Amino acid sequence: MLRIDCTDLARRPSALASSVAACRRGDLVLVPTESSYALATDAFSARGRAAIRAAKGQSSTLPLPVLVPSATTVQGLAARIPDSAHALMSAFWPGLLTLLLPAQSTLAWDVPAGTPIAVRMPLHPLLIALLEQTGPLVATSANGPGLDPPSSVDSAVEQIGEAWTIALDAGPLMAGEPSAVVDVTQDVPVLRRPGAIALAELQAIVPDLIEA
Repeated sequence: MLRIDCTDLARRPSALASSVAACRRGDLVLVPTESSYALATDAFSARGRAAIRAAKGQSSTLPLPVLVPSATTVQGLAARIPDSAHALMSAFWPGLLTLLLPAQSTLAWDVPAGTPIAVRMPLHPLLIALLEQTGPLVATSANGPGLDPPSSVDSAVEQIGEAWTIALDAGPLMAGEPSAVVDVTQDVPVLRRPGAIALAELQAIVPDLIEA
């Protein structure tokens, strides 16, 4: 396990190179998001997805969130991207908005057929720099069952144990609300989970959006 101090900007290029290699092997990397540390790995690695699920004790029937470096990346993941999704991505990405979209049928996801994918473009610059080199990553908060998402690498390691290979330590993060989750798999967009983006802000972009 390797912990890298990424508050030292001079160390970031080598930290990113090591993390890219780890993700491509299906290893788990601790990464900073806007408000907490998360476990991440290559979205297309069956080994990596299994490792994340094992670390979190998650069922294989639950979709793992997918982080992307740009909105254009979503075209290779989603079977259909409605106009409402394009509008929301344009208004709130990068940022705390997760979209549920119908998955491409050609993707070998380890979830039941018809399960949507949850995609988001994060805001943290270090994570974006990693995504630009890796492409889509599956990621989930590095917290233990019933515990708050960790705002420091120390807290993440304490909660998640030794599941990770590399930790990108960007220093303490400011805790905040989770991303808002909007389901755009049907004709009418639905806010499935309230979060950092208010319903009124979402409806200002997509007026027919409703709350579940």
